[in-house]
Amino acid sequence: MQLEDIRAFSADQDRGIWFELLDPVTHQATGIRLKVAGPDSEVQNRARLRLADDLSEVADTEGRVTAEARERARLDSLARCVMAWEISEDGHPVPFTHANIVRLLKAAAWVQAQVDAFASDRAAFRRAG
Repeated sequence: MQLEDIRAFSADQDRGIWFELLDPVTHQATGIRLKVAGPDSEVQNRARLRLADDLSEVADTEGRVTAEARERARLDSLARCVMAWEISEDGHPVPFTHANIVRLLKAAAWVQAQVDAFASDRAAFRRAG
């Protein structure tokens, strides 16, 4: 591997790749697909930097952040890693907005776990390239 290979791998991760959420019990495809930026992408780097800023903004005078504020910031950061999606509600496509991504992530802990695991899986992005 050479420097240009590392740079190309990171650049590829900025394009993101699609994955489908699986039912947490049956492991069957749900039909909900998300395009997620890779862990070495600039997209995720900006999300991490924004997370640090968000936590600084909600810290009290002694630097403490409540668990509720920390969780809100974590979900916002994870949502920033999602670049597109295919999801419907009541038979209609759901608009792709940051608020709607957060709403999906808040719907169930298993959704968060799958998105987080995929977003941090370098091997998934290696296979896609």
